[in-house]
Amino acid sequence: MQRVEDGIGGDRVAVVSVRRVEPEDAVLYRTVRLAALEDAPSAFGSTHAAEAGRPDHEWSERAAAGSKGSARATFFAEDSGDVVGLIGGYREREADGVVEVVSMWVAPRFRRRGAGQALLEGVMSWAEETGATEVGLWVTCGNTPAEQLYRSMGFVVTGERRPLPSDPAETEARVVRPLREVPPTARP
Repeated sequence: MQRVEDGIGGDRVAVVSVRRVEPEDAVLYRTVRLAALEDAPSAFGSTHAAEAGRPDHEWSERAAAGSKGSARATFFAEDSGDVVGLIGGYREREADGVVEVVSMWVAPRFRRRGAGQALLEGVMSWAEETGATEVGLWVTCGNTPAEQLYRSMGFVVTGERRPLPSDPAETEARVVRPLREVPPTARP
């Protein structure tokens, strides 16, 4: 668990804990994911309708898969026991050195207060602990707060762009961040 105390103008305004989901978090995971899709539909590759239609056993499987191992991880940001953010990381193949960040969301009242940074740090720590050398993600173009957060944490734009899967009228850009220096002999 990671705790981040955040202050604006020198005042402490929030204490956020980041923890990996547990298998028994399936209902909570569903609730938070659906809230995220309702709040910020253009920030995700999926839609509220598609996710709301998933049966309970899929949410149980997702929570269990995100709770352990090096293939995928899901994290909650919590404030006084309330979930105020969500993030996931996964590898296409378990041996991949690149971890993809997905499902990043912070409740509106906690935005720009450190919760997003704490969630990203949680995924990056897990990625590094499990042997990843890079973290990447797709960010919706024009989502200025998200773009600023990623830039402030060392992510750089690759130049790759694609239509947002949930709304092809929107465009998303790829950003990446190395986790550690790759030895010169390992570079392509």
